[in-house]
Amino acid sequence: MSRLVVISNRVAVPKARGAAGAQGGLAGALNSALKQNGGVWFGWSGQEVEAFTGAINVQRSDGVTTATIDLEPQDVDEYYNGYANSTLWPLFHYRIDLTQYEQEFGKGYERVNERFAESVLPLIEPEDTIWVHDYHLMPLGERLRARGIRNRIGFFLHIPWPPTRLFVSLPFHERLVRALLHYDLIGFQTEEWLESFIHYCRKELGAEVDEERCTVTLDGRRTLARAYPIGIDYDHFMAQGDTLTARNAFQRVDASTRNRTAMIGVDRLDYSKGLPERVEGIGRFFDTYPERTKDLVFIQIAPPSREDIRSYQQIRTVLEQKTGQINGARSDIDLVPIRYVNRGYSTAELFGFYRASKIGLVTPLRDGMNLVAKEYVAAQDPEDPGVLILSRFAGAALQMPDALLVNPYSPDDLAHNIRLALDMPLAERRERWERLIVNVREQNVLRWTEAILGDLEAIEPQPAAGSGS
Repeated sequence: MSRLVVISNRVAVPKARGAAGAQGGLAGALNSALKQNGGVWFGWSGQEVEAFTGAINVQRSDGVTTATIDLEPQDVDEYYNGYANSTLWPLFHYRIDLTQYEQEFGKGYERVNERFAESVLPLIEPEDTIWVHDYHLMPLGERLRARGIRNRIGFFLHIPWPPTRLFVSLPFHERLVRALLHYDLIGFQTEEWLESFIHYCRKELGAEVDEERCTVTLDGRRTLARAYPIGIDYDHFMAQGDTLTARNAFQRVDASTRNRTAMIGVDRLDYSKGLPERVEGIGRFFDTYPERTKDLVFIQIAPPSREDIRSYQQIRTVLEQKTGQINGARSDIDLVPIRYVNRGYSTAELFGFYRASKIGLVTPLRDGMNLVAKEYVAAQDPEDPGVLILSRFAGAALQMPDALLVNPYSPDDLAHNIRLALDMPLAERRERWERLIVNVREQNVLRWTEAILGDLEAIEPQPAAGSGS
């Protein structure tokens, strides 16, 4: 295979792999592909500089080359906090009520994509395969084509694609999708998100869609569009279970729950994760089954994210209030029903926490995939596995029908399924887990990487759309 150039908003260096559990093993998989094929991982350093220079910081570690640039404060405000996370993120998660349509945000997004294209250009060799990641960089393929790049370029969207009736609320939506169609391959997490994209291309752009070949053709240029459900780095994750750190984490939960059933949730502090709704459901469970209060302790791990954005500040305040109300009403001297932890943990620690918890509560309002659900299943004891309660609106629900699938908007549905999980017989827990673990083990992130890169490598390079050549 040709050399690989990975481009994403941020870059994960190889030495951080042991702490990459929150990324679901994606960093490890991309590093493995880069080691195998050679190449470079390019993106924003996460640092700010007074005036953008385009200077590239190149590092080589553990056989992988990374290259990063610094951005101006205005870039971060308009491109990252603005268009990416205050416009695209809420819209693509169906939260049109939180979506901000600011002209300056759009200008910043376009400007930073131009800066990415200009900065990465000298690093690209003629035979390289280029793989761009996520909603921050949707126009990047077009920007590279405009600079004469004719290499194979693939794009993967890690979040949902919204229905057409929502997406058309985005100003200049046609321009954004036309830019996307300069990629040779576009990957989505699920068939549902793929179908939404295809529907938009056919209805709004009048593109030619060949569903048998999975292609979209516009202005003479053909793009392959497919679903590639991502998985966890199964072998790497399971190896964490053999560490002292994981065993100590297991003991911390096991000893502190005092014979009560531990139920766990692990999510970034984000409104798409349905955390206030989740706490409402737990409160409804305690209200409906007050005699079960002493049977259950819920542990919510929610590391903060995007703290400069007002909607994220609000979600933290609401979650703390709701958690406090339930604990105030239900706590006793030796009992606090909800433990809310506003920090992150290592992959090994999370493995131990998952293993010690007999219920995994994963209830996003909308999620591209959700790898916490898969990590929870992988960490279970095969002889005495826990029960996964999973939102039917997570991409993972399509692959994990043997979880207890719930409507995260319904407190009664959540309360009912918590009771089912608490009372589920061992034989049923084993049967469900045995079916779930097959998908988690086999549909792993390494297979996902191989599938996308294999399809991308098989594509014949084409002229840019509308180039006439």
